[in-house]
Amino acid sequence: MRTLVLFAHPVETSYQAALHRTVVAALNRAGHEVDDCDLYAEGFDPVLSRAERLDYHDPELCRAPVQAYVDRLLAAEALVLVFPVWNYGYPAILKGFFDRVFLPGVSFDLVDGVLRPTLHNIRRLAAVVTYGGNRWRTILMGDPPRRVVTRSVRTMIHPAARMRYLALYDLNNAGDGARRNFLDRVDRVVAKL
Repeated sequence: MRTLVLFAHPVETSYQAALHRTVVAALNRAGHEVDDCDLYAEGFDPVLSRAERLDYHDPELCRAPVQAYVDRLLAAEALVLVFPVWNYGYPAILKGFFDRVFLPGVSFDLVDGVLRPTLHNIRRLAAVVTYGGNRWRTILMGDPPRRVVTRSVRTMIHPAARMRYLALYDLNNAGDGARRNFLDRVDRVVAKL
């Protein structure tokens, strides 16, 4: 299965980078064709320009600045997001990817003012996420990243797609054992994607 991995963390020695390496290794071991998109390493520009916003509803014009990323998304059969939760949201670079690449004519069409999802090529969706806050505090905050992945992103892909959301909460207080256990869990689950 052609799998696009979107990784969003600027530090190659971070725990999130270890999760990213685990995801890619598990996918490769399972025989997936992996397109590993490290947004920071690739220098992805998350800023939606004035011109892009003005051209947003013209499917040809809006995708031109990010055509290479659009092509990668449209070629994928599975999408795996690997990111930390910062301030109860995505890193800006990942939010910018959604703003600039999940466009009309790419992830949805507007038909008489009604949004119609079009990313039906994506039949598997997974997120591998770390939170600095504990689960209870995250629930009180509404867990926006989980909601966006499991509701918003999920609605853009194939209606019968399988979805997994793997989260390690309270990373700031997690010991080596908890971190190892989560890496092992990610390896097992992603290998079965």
